[in-house]
Amino acid sequence: MSNMTAVSPISRRTSPAMAAALAVGAIAAVTLTGAWYFQLVLGLQPCPLCLEQRYAYYLAVPLAAVIALAAGLHAPRPVLIGGLVLLALAALANAVLGGYHAGVEWKFWAGPSDCTGPVGNLGSAGSLLERLDTVKVVMCDEVQWKFLGLSLAGYNVLISLLMAAIAIWGVAKTARQN
Repeated sequence: MSNMTAVSPISRRTSPAMAAALAVGAIAAVTLTGAWYFQLVLGLQPCPLCLEQRYAYYLAVPLAAVIALAAGLHAPRPVLIGGLVLLALAALANAVLGGYHAGVEWKFWAGPSDCTGPVGNLGSAGSLLERLDTVKVVMCDEVQWKFLGLSLAGYNVLISLLMAAIAIWGVAKTARQN
């Protein structure tokens, strides 16, 4: 009997760059699906900061797919590392934005003028009635949903940090590959 260790078929074929990209892409896709579920099914309308926090996920899904494909086609290591670094940076920037938004919700600091504080400059009384029928103002400093003490902005911070950690793991493992 030989002294060989068992290696699963997946681990022989899957590079760290591909594994990291697939994980980040899947997390981003599930997070976007959750955001759309809260919006379209539960009726929680996103504020401007909530919508901005989705941009990183809109970038991560296709970029992760391209990185995974490139890894499967044995693209040069610098290309894979560059893509994973971009994913990590986008996720870290999104964690900062989510932390800023959570701070606005907790009233640690003021948020953007377009979505915090009192609603002002509504125009004349006639146009006010028209606007009230067509516009729903969603304030960035009002928490619409909370679970275990965290708002959706708080969960965005955690999810974004997880995605960044996975991408950084992929960079480190890919850089050390022979």
